Amino acid sequence: MTLEPDAATLHYGDGEFAVLKPGRFVRCAVTDRPIPLETLRYWSVTRQEAYASPAEFAQRLKSGG
Repeated sequence: MTLEPDAATLHYGDGEFAVLKPGRFVRCAVTDRPIPLETLRYWSVTRQEAYASPAEFAQRLKSGG
């Protein structure tokens, strides 16, 4: 994982996330697309991953990855 200067590091909890390293975005675990923190709505607590939309989350579950 390459650290990017504006990328945040988060801990994903149930219904909220905690910022461990401040930044402006996180990357979608499926598409690698940047997701601005103010629009982040989908993540997995178990996998500690962010998703751009429910479609990416479903794709991740389907692939088993």
